[in-house]
Amino acid sequence: MLIRPKDAAKLLGIVIMCACAVLVCTLFLNMNIDLAREKDKVTDAEIMVWYDAMVSSGRMTSAVTGGALGLTTVVMLFFYIKHYIDAHKSELGVLKAMGYSSFKIAKNFWIFGLSVLMGAAIGFALSFTLMPTLYEDVRSGGEMPGVTLHFNPVLVLFMVIMPALVFSLLAVLYGCRKLKRPPLELIRGKGNTKIRITGQAKAAGTAFLRDLRQSTVKSRFSLVFFIGLAAFCYAATVVMSFSIKEVGSSRMMAVMMAGIGVVLAVTTLLIAVTTIIKGNSKTIAMLRIFGYSDRECSGAILSGYRPVTYIGFALGTAYQHGLMLMMISLVYDGEVLVAPDYSFNIRAFFIALVSFVLLYELFMLVFAKRIRRIPLKEVMQEE
Repeated sequence: MLIRPKDAAKLLGIVIMCACAVLVCTLFLNMNIDLAREKDKVTDAEIMVWYDAMVSSGRMTSAVTGGALGLTTVVMLFFYIKHYIDAHKSELGVLKAMGYSSFKIAKNFWIFGLSVLMGAAIGFALSFTLMPTLYEDVRSGGEMPGVTLHFNPVLVLFMVIMPALVFSLLAVLYGCRKLKRPPLELIRGKGNTKIRITGQAKAAGTAFLRDLRQSTVKSRFSLVFFIGLAAFCYAATVVMSFSIKEVGSSRMMAVMMAGIGVVLAVTTLLIAVTTIIKGNSKTIAMLRIFGYSDRECSGAILSGYRPVTYIGFALGTAYQHGLMLMMISLVYDGEVLVAPDYSFNIRAFFIALVSFVLLYELFMLVFAKRIRRIPLKEVMQEE
């Protein structure tokens, strides 16, 4: 087998992303199914309005969360497959030279779907550890005192099995597309991006490092996406965790929202920054040979992504505010249910901003130290 289970086991980011998506979607969809069992017992008009609002809110939350994290998982899956092909291009080129077709090689990529299956199963199991608390909050509110927790098998199909099958198919199709290259091109490979540092460029100093910083950012759009996504997720979920308490949501939902945001931010940052350092190791070693300091090296490789994080944070903040306004207009009709007094939470915004800046700069500090440990012999090993 070309792809081994331990290769798929490295896809920690996909596991975490799927677990978070399935956790949120299963919570609300299972609640909606159980609420539907009690619908015929509702006779009060105000409770029926509350019921419709809860169901609509659950559907929208599941669609937005599942859709956003699902698309992100697709990007992450493609990123990992491309990285795998780049890392094994010589072996893959030899197989193609021996007569194996692109599809015959790529069909082994189905195993990447195991990471989706694992993440979905974890998220599904975690959702049932949180559901008793969520159902107790609904019962204690008095609107649906009879709602009880049921295990709904249909969700296993749609939340666990089908996502794994779909992502396995996507992995095969994308792998087949990326392998449609001549065998010789795969065997020889393109190698890492090489830089030439002349005496004139070294004398220019700042201008050279600025150009290198810009080219590093432009070279891998997927890494720009991941770093922006980390800031987006952190801002959207942490700020929202403060806001949803103001509109009557449970403390459990607020803590869960903030926790998911922190986990997603740390995961995507770790994936992106690790890949950046590994992909530019030879460039860093060459910079050190030509006399650039460790600080200049880390600035040239990592600092160019800093504006992306703040743009992502701003977009995440705006997104959560718009989503909150949409949910309030959906849940509260203004006649039977009066909307709470909601406004943008300035305090929550600054708490999220300061904490994210500290988290991001800590990452940069840790990986700047990792840059110092890259041995100069990396340059000598380049093909």
